[in-house]
Amino acid sequence: MSTTKPSGKKATHIRHSQEYKVEALKLAADWGIAKAAKQLGLHESQLYAWRKDSEHAKTVSEREATLAAENVRLKRQLAQQAEELSILKNAGDVLRSATQARYDYMKHHRTEYSIDGMCACFGVSRSGYYAWLRRKPSRRFAQHQHLGERVKALFDKHKSRYGAKRIQLQIQQNDQQHYNLKTIAASLRRQGLVAKAARKFKATTYSKHNLPVFDNLLNQDFSATAPNQKWVGDIAYLWTEQGWLYLAVILDLYSRQVIGWSMSERMTANLVCDALQMAIFKRKRPIGVIVHSDRGSQYCSHAYRQLLEKHQLVGSMSAKGNCYDNACAESFFHSLKVETIHGERFVTREIMRQTVFEYIETDYNQLRLHSANHYRSPVDFEADFYQPLAS
Repeated sequence: MSTTKPSGKKATHIRHSQEYKVEALKLAADWGIAKAAKQLGLHESQLYAWRKDSEHAKTVSEREATLAAENVRLKRQLAQQAEELSILKNAGDVLRSATQARYDYMKHHRTEYSIDGMCACFGVSRSGYYAWLRRKPSRRFAQHQHLGERVKALFDKHKSRYGAKRIQLQIQQNDQQHYNLKTIAASLRRQGLVAKAARKFKATTYSKHNLPVFDNLLNQDFSATAPNQKWVGDIAYLWTEQGWLYLAVILDLYSRQVIGWSMSERMTANLVCDALQMAIFKRKRPIGVIVHSDRGSQYCSHAYRQLLEKHQLVGSMSAKGNCYDNACAESFFHSLKVETIHGERFVTREIMRQTVFEYIETDYNQLRLHSANHYRSPVDFEADFYQPLAS
């Protein structure tokens, strides 16, 4: 019996590239494993192993592709749901409106939301929306559209400070047109316009001292039949990134007009004296005016009392710890903070000073419709008082 002797050469293990394996498997698919292995000088077991690895890799790859596609689908679905929630939150009332109102909302918010998303929320079709866009608007709708533009213009003009009531009165006064309050409110909602919200007002001055105080002559009677009968004063803290800026004001209770103000980095007697001095000069030195304030140490100072006495003004102070006794001055600060300051960043005191000056002199006194003035601005309300006297 013959035997085969080992050749004496050690078999070498050849590493094949992935590209080679792919091409070898293609050949095996055409020729069969045995023929391809013989032709390529490979063991059949190698081709079987490569094919198994290839099928496993393909399965993993397909699974990963499926997971990736599912991930994309879920992300898209979450984005759609988030968009729909945002639409419903900002335009919930539009769902109860006519179809044209829904189309109008879609037109005004097409840069914020997708057309498909709004169609899904409002129960309308894309084709219906685009047909509406091409259609000539009805006279009634054109009127609603004009009102919407007017409402938006006034809302922007007053820097998001005016709600439905004040916008209604502005249109009535300026355009001599009367619209139902619900119509104005619906227009605001349809356009996603929300006036700045109120915040609770906090007391600002320090009244724990032993300085002399005036009697409370007002006793929460804030009525006045003419200018220069009753003035009220107070101090507010305004925060900037440089530190506090202090604002002292004097208001005339007849019109709620700010007739004196002063701002400073320090809350001293000079602050309230400067505000009172401005009011005295602006009102041409009237005498006998009741000037009411809280019991803050600045208002109890010798300099402030001396200024009142010099100009024959009558001091009055709130009861201890009762913020309602000076509600009108605090109400002004509430309006200032809500309408101008809250939500804004003031890097320097100078920026805050400029902002407050503009609010008092160009907006609040001149333009802001005040409920105590039958929705007339302080300046206009006083002008109405003096007009009969001039004629």
